[in-house]
Amino acid sequence: MILGDLGADVIKVERPGHGDDTRYWGPPFTREGMSAYFIACNRNKRSIAIDLKHPQGREILLHLARQSDVLVENFKPRELARMGLGYEDLAHANPRLIYCSITGFGYTGPRAEQPGYDLLIQALGGLMSITGEPNGPPMKVGVAVSDLFAGLFAVVAILAALEARHLTGQGQWIDLALYDSQLAMLANIASNFLISGERPARYGNAHPNIVPYQLFSAKDGDFVLCIGNDVQWKALCEVVGRPDLAKDPRFATNPARVRNRQELIPLLTAHFSARPRAEILRECQQRGIPAGAVQSVDEALRDPQAFARHMTTVLGDGRDPIEVVASPLRLSKTPVHYRRRPPHLGEHTREVLLEVGYSPAEIVEWLQLGVIAESAT
Repeated sequence: MILGDLGADVIKVERPGHGDDTRYWGPPFTREGMSAYFIACNRNKRSIAIDLKHPQGREILLHLARQSDVLVENFKPRELARMGLGYEDLAHANPRLIYCSITGFGYTGPRAEQPGYDLLIQALGGLMSITGEPNGPPMKVGVAVSDLFAGLFAVVAILAALEARHLTGQGQWIDLALYDSQLAMLANIASNFLISGERPARYGNAHPNIVPYQLFSAKDGDFVLCIGNDVQWKALCEVVGRPDLAKDPRFATNPARVRNRQELIPLLTAHFSARPRAEILRECQQRGIPAGAVQSVDEALRDPQAFARHMTTVLGDGRDPIEVVASPLRLSKTPVHYRRRPPHLGEHTREVLLEVGYSPAEIVEWLQLGVIAESAT
């Protein structure tokens, strides 16, 4: 979807009759029967339905690959190769092709053949072990972050491969695993372990390396404080009416605050619990202290800042309009365009095949044989 937002002509190849599983991951659904889940990541794509189990279906895909810059696939390792559609096969047909394979665990290692879903990757990749309250069970993150980070890494790799092709004229294969992406996104937590040798713990809404950097409760609602340096800490001491804490050797520096968090946090908690949230946040804002209310999803999407940044947009071409979250990419000369709403299964089968050189008679024949399918919508 990101590549489509940036101008790529994206052809989504789906199996006839069922298509992408996420089409059915609901409710909620639109009045046209499209799941909100599917809508979230399928704008700016055209859908073509091809039966890859049929020899003619595989030939159609090979024909498409000859005319394409990039192929992204998420079959199990070597499954497409067994159909004669692996990287070596398609690179022979189109040496300029960039072939990106996204799998659960990559093409090597003892888990290579295992399927991978986001929840499984969050569990195996260490993320659940550090998410949740210290004395509670491991928790997943509220959105599919392993999937999303893998997608972002895939975009980076594809763009890098396109740039390399400008220099060499050759495409290449990208072996991208959700598991690898999850390990990479452990960031400072992984580094903490690799440097100290100590197993990272769960801190709930607190931070292992920065204090105070966590959730607090005011008299009438929750908010977060993000004190990133000692200047901000000194300003916070003024907010809580305890300027002496800024000079207290137990709390004067961040390393000292991390060591003594068990003494410091109750002091702050007692102060904040007696005050209105809006008052605390106003004083923090006046002093340049990063702080904010915990907003629900609806509050976040309807926040004046989200409105000012145009972070939702409406897709529609005469049918029911669909509101979606907008792209965060802001390019001054090549801005994102929302050209297409998410497609129905096989909506563009005939259109695409005509474009790539097949005749109307061939398309009708393949429709009758079930090699391809098109939407009745």
